[in-house]
Amino acid sequence: MSHQFIQVRTEADKVGVITLDRPKQLNALNPELMRELGQALKAFDADDAIGCIIITGGEKAFAAGADIADMAKLSFADAYKQDYITRDWETIRAIRKPVIAAVSGFALGGGCELAMMCDFIIAADNARFGQPETKLGIIPGAGGTQRLTRAVGKSKAMDLILTGRMMKADEAERAGLVSRVVAPEKLMEEALGAALAICGNGRIAIVAAKESINRAFESPMAEGIWFERRLFHALFATQDQKEGMDAFVNKRPAQFKNQ
Repeated sequence: MSHQFIQVRTEADKVGVITLDRPKQLNALNPELMRELGQALKAFDADDAIGCIIITGGEKAFAAGADIADMAKLSFADAYKQDYITRDWETIRAIRKPVIAAVSGFALGGGCELAMMCDFIIAADNARFGQPETKLGIIPGAGGTQRLTRAVGKSKAMDLILTGRMMKADEAERAGLVSRVVAPEKLMEEALGAALAICGNGRIAIVAAKESINRAFESPMAEGIWFERRLFHALFATQDQKEGMDAFVNKRPAQFKNQ
């Protein structure tokens, strides 16, 4: 599959890596790029050899936002009829395997929203996050007001979105948006290490854990606890549960078959 705006590769025969590749535009997210990204995500998700996916960009920018030149010409009727940014942007929500955002440089507007759609974010210490859409006379439209608020709380989200300011990586980590901060030259090493650690665990359990955590993020506590409990019970029907617990009891490495 050929791509114009992304690069796709596989690391260690287990991790799918997607690199946003519009360097002159600081990886601005136009419809074509998002369509290619969705296709690559679905291809990795369907590949049994792949256990985890990483999305990254260049050193200067993960993605500096949506393509404003593309958006500027839209009328309300155009945006509404096209259901603009919905179709291709929402693909990532259907991906069952874990997706890590490895962020260096700017992750602004749609770039910040794309990073937040991933399961967790590892950031270089030069990363900058923000939702500056109010500076353009609009608001975030790919989940920014919702995911950012859930990640960092109402006060911090209000501050960032209403002022349009950028947040440095260390502040983003303290606020709970970012899971780890590393030196830029260590970013992909750290992301790949995390991905390989995920790949070493039981695949069915990983998918179930992702589903359960997302349920916690999007539903009331009682519903989330019930959902978690049922998945917990269901995993006792898998071969991986038998293998994992037997390996622990007998002090040997587990050999998961993802069954």
